[in-house]
Amino acid sequence: MTQSATDLTQLCMSLAAILGLVTLQMVLLRRDRHDPINRRFLFCLRITMLLFIGRVAVAVTGVQGFRVLVLLGAAFIPLAALLLTEGLLRRHAPPIAKTIVGAGTAIFVVSAFWYGSGIDPLRLYLLLGFQLCGFFIAGWLIMRRDRASLSASENTTATRIALSLLLFIPLATSDFLMGVLGLPIQFSALGVLIMCWLAIGLGRSQIGHRVVIVNFVVMVLAAGLVAALVGAIAQLDRDGVLLCGAVMMTALLLVAILNDARSLRSEEQSLGLLQYLAKSQTNDPIAFLRDLRLHPLVEGAAMISRKSLAQLQDATLDQIFAAAPVLRRADPPALGALADDHIAHLFDSYSATHVIMVAKSPRVLIALAMPSLHASPLAETELQVVQRMAALMAEQTDQRGRDHE
Repeated sequence: MTQSATDLTQLCMSLAAILGLVTLQMVLLRRDRHDPINRRFLFCLRITMLLFIGRVAVAVTGVQGFRVLVLLGAAFIPLAALLLTEGLLRRHAPPIAKTIVGAGTAIFVVSAFWYGSGIDPLRLYLLLGFQLCGFFIAGWLIMRRDRASLSASENTTATRIALSLLLFIPLATSDFLMGVLGLPIQFSALGVLIMCWLAIGLGRSQIGHRVVIVNFVVMVLAAGLVAALVGAIAQLDRDGVLLCGAVMMTALLLVAILNDARSLRSEEQSLGLLQYLAKSQTNDPIAFLRDLRLHPLVEGAAMISRKSLAQLQDATLDQIFAAAPVLRRADPPALGALADDHIAHLFDSYSATHVIMVAKSPRVLIALAMPSLHASPLAETELQVVQRMAALMAEQTDQRGRDHE
C-alpha cells in the first residue's frame, strides 16, 4: 500500500470525524444551547474537533507546527469527559479524581508547546496513560451511578456514553501505539463517529440499546466483508484490507449520522396534526376543522354537501360510520352491497381518500384527499384523533344547546 493512499485515507477519515462532530453540534444547538449538560457536551465536541482540525492542517499543509492543536485537543479530552460525566450524573467526582485530571490537563497543555527532540515518544505514552486514566474515571462514575436518582432518559444517556467509551478507548489507544502494532493509520476517527452516532440516536427514544448494538454489529460485519472481498479481488496486503475496512466503516457511520440527524430535524419541524390539536383554542367543531384545512396533510378538505347526503339513506350512513368513523377508501368496511354503493358515491363525488364523520345530528362529513405517499400509520392515527376531538366538540355543543332549552 503506497504512502499517498494511506495519507489520503487518514485525511478523509479526519474530515469525516469533523463532519460528524459538526452535525452533532448542530443538533445540540437546535435543542438548547444554554442547557448546562449541552454546554458541557459542546465543550467535548469542540475540543475533539480541535484535535482533528490539527490533523487535517498537518496533512494538507505539511506544517508540523499544527501538531500543537492535536496535542492540545488530546490534553483537554480527559477533562471534557469528566465534566460531561459530572453533568450527566448530577454529582461531583471525588476530589482525588478532579485533582488527577486537573493536574494532568495543566501538564500536558504546557507540554504541547514543547518542541524538544527528546520528548517524544515518552510524551505520547504518558499522554496515553493520562487519557486512559481519565476515561477510566468517567466510566467508573457511570457504572457506579445511583440509577434511582436519575430519570429513565438520563440513565439511557449515561449508558450510551459508557458504550461509546467502551468502543472509543481501544481505537484511541491504537493511535498512540501505531508503531508498536504496525497500523497504517490512526483509527480514533471511527471512535468519534461512533460517539456522534450514539449521541444523535439519543434523540430518537423509540430506538433501544439492543437495536443500536444490532445496527452497529451489522455495520461492522458489512464493512469487514466488503474489505475482505475487495482485498481478495485486488490482492491487497494486510494494510490495504485495513484501509478498505476503515473507509467502509467511516462511510457507513457517516451515512447513519447524517440520516439520523435529518430524521431528527424532520421530526422537530414536523407540522403534525397533533400540534394543532394541542394548541386549539376553540370548542366549535366546524371552526376547529376550518383551521385544520391549512395543514398540508389535510389541505383542501371539503365538507360534504347536504345535497350529496340527500341522495343517500340515513340508516345506511349510520351503519357505515358506526363501523368506521374515519372511512378509508383503501380499507372500507364490509357491510353489504348497499353500503358499498354509498361508500363509492362519497369517495367518487369528492375524489377523496378519507371521509371523516364530525357530527351525527345534524350529520357533518368531511372529505379529504391524502396522497398515498403521504399516508403513514402516524398520519392515520392523527386523523383518528382529529375525528374523535371534532365529534366530542359536536356532542358538547349539542348538549349545551339542549341544556339551554
